[in-house]
Formats: sequence, structure tokens, C-alpha cells
Amino acid sequence: MNSQQLNSASTGVAAQAAPSVVYVVDDDEAMRTALGALLRSVGLRVETFASSRAFLDYPKSTVPSCLVLDVRLRGESGLAFQEEVAKTDMRIPIVFMTGHGDIAMSVKAMKAGALDFFTKPFRDQDMLDAVAHALAQDAKRIDAEHAVASVRSCYHTLTPREQQVMEYVVVGLMNKQIAAEMKLSEITVKIHRGQVMKKMEARSVADLVRKAEAIGIGTHGERAS
Repeated sequence: MNSQQLNSASTGVAAQAAPSVVYVVDDDEAMRTALGALLRSVGLRVETFASSRAFLDYPKSTVPSCLVLDVRLRGESGLAFQEEVAKTDMRIPIVFMTGHGDIAMSVKAMKAGALDFFTKPFRDQDMLDAVAHALAQDAKRIDAEHAVASVRSCYHTLTPREQQVMEYVVVGLMNKQIAAEMKLSEITVKIHRGQVMKKMEARSVADLVRKAEAIGIGTHGERAS
């Protein structure tokens, strides 16, 4: 890989280097070393492991991450491990690599959620591009989860009555209708509604509806946990 390619890779990957981590699981020490060097060359933090067990035992960072996983590990199957990961709370993009790839194996991996599948030897740039895509996808997931957590935190600042008013607002009821449903004066409903908008940091009713949907407050009056 020449310096021009490295600079090109840096554009797509290095911007994510500081807060990101790439986990490499391969029982071939030479491959672990080579792949680790490649990824570090564009500024990424890399952690390498000889087995899936070692990877599972390693404390994970709550930052954008991806897993580069060999399909055929000594005494275990990378595809089986992919299934195991899918059953846990670990939501991490997986890029597969193998020295014995075939179409059926790659299709199975991709259907199970893998982002990419490479047969060794692969082009350095292709791997860097795949890792950059995986990290970007995981960053979006984390951002979305943080956004939902923030909305849920705002929701829990509402009083029970304000939560009830919010539920009526997001299904489209006007202040007069809400007042009738809750047996309150219209001015009281208006005050509660104003507090809901303020505490939920909603710019408009449409914004409030989007936030309500994000935390499970829908047309049937579900309450966020």
C-alpha cells in the first residue's frame, strides 16, 4: 500500500480514529499483526485476539466499534460466533475475512448481518473502506441511542399530569378536548402543555410527536419505561 493510498484511507477512517476501536479476531498471528499494522497506519485504535473467547472477555469501550472476524478459527466457527453475538446485547458491525471463502458461506454471513466478507488475500484499501463504513454505521447507532436516552430523560421530568397531557397532544387533541377528557379548565391544560413543550425541548407539536414516537408514546397511549 503506497503513501497516496494511505492518505486516501485516512480521509475516510482517521476522522473516526480517536473515539473508535477496531477489534480483530484471527488465530493466525501473522494476519493479526499485519491487519493491526494496516489499521493503525490510518490512526485507528486496534485490539487483536487469537480467539472469540479472548475477545468476549476483553472489556469493551462504549465508542464506535467494529469487529473484523476470521470465519475459520481454531476449534470454532466465526459464523457460529456471529450467531452468539447476535443473541447478546453487543451490537457491533462485523466484517468477515477467510482464506477458504465460498459463495454459500458469504451469503450466510451477510444474511446474519455481516457488513462485508473478504477472501484472503484482500486489498488493503478494500478492508480500510469496509472498516470506515462499519465505524460510521456504529457511530450513527450510538448517536441515535443517545438521542433516545436524552428524550426519555426529558420525559421523566414531566409530572404524571403533564405526561397525560402530552399523550393527548401527540394523538392530535386540542386544548378544549384535553380539558374535557381530564376534567380540567382549558387554561390549566394550556399551562401544562406549555410545560410539556419546554421540558421536552420540543420546537413544535410535530417535533413533540417525533420525540414521543422515539420513546414509545404512540397513538394508543403507551408510556415510556
